[in-house]
Amino acid sequence: MSIERFDQALPHGITLSCRACGEPETPLRVLLLHGFPEGAFIWDQVMQLVGPRVRCVAPNLRGYERSSAPVGVEAYRAKHLVADIAALIEAMGAPIDLLVAHDWGGAAAWSLAAHKPHLLRQLLIVNSPHPATFLRELRDNPAQQAASAYMNFLCRSDAAEQLARNDFERLWPFFTNMGGAAWLTDALRAQYRALWQRGLEGPLNYYRASPLKPAQTPVDAINTLVFAPGSVAVKLPTTVLWGEADTALPVALLEGLEAFVEPLDVRRVPGASHWIVHEKPALVASTIAQLIAGQRSPQGTTP
Repeated sequence: MSIERFDQALPHGITLSCRACGEPETPLRVLLLHGFPEGAFIWDQVMQLVGPRVRCVAPNLRGYERSSAPVGVEAYRAKHLVADIAALIEAMGAPIDLLVAHDWGGAAAWSLAAHKPHLLRQLLIVNSPHPATFLRELRDNPAQQAASAYMNFLCRSDAAEQLARNDFERLWPFFTNMGGAAWLTDALRAQYRALWQRGLEGPLNYYRASPLKPAQTPVDAINTLVFAPGSVAVKLPTTVLWGEADTALPVALLEGLEAFVEPLDVRRVPGASHWIVHEKPALVASTIAQLIAGQRSPQGTTP
């Protein structure tokens, strides 16, 4: 199946460049959200595997590719990311059948599911921490603090310049330091290079706008951050697909997740890293197909 490209203008002045697969008139609708330093193209193979009877749409988030890239850190706070996705879902025809999200896309998806559950029927999270368990681990677990230390580098004012030097030599290790990245073909490198050449300030502003990063001083926001009761509770069917070899987001982030998400189905994937979408597209696609068909596995099992 071919990949369709289009720009979706949203009522609040943001336009998202999107990739899609499947007939627009199909009643089954899936939305897929990427993370950093990715783009919507990471979902191409997954969307093609899901099949023609499902309409899949993968937007480039604000700041990425040809999507609107507002100036300033404030424009990348969670409430704005959620507003974008909510408006896109309304344009697709709410509620959608499934929201699939990885990394930063997951951060937006967790918040959307907590505050606007009427917009979706199910949630599939792929290696993206729930805000409550992420806060706990960043604040209390030295291993997570060390694993997330890179986030503070990405917040530096010169981060974009540093990352772009010498053909992005400081960005490629995000992939190659996890299992060698055998999936990173020359063709895929070319797609990433073209994406990054459009600019990195927008993607980096996600980190600058978020309080969820390791503390560097006693007055950092994470030291006093408290989530209001119920503000991060997700009360709709949620599946978490988690590569256990993710060195940036260790499996400790899954502990206690059931206190915030119900009903919950956790599927751990041994040997898969943070880049499970690239490593195991067939598994991601089959999980989507199962959820669309209503074939949920018993809680805590791996299909």
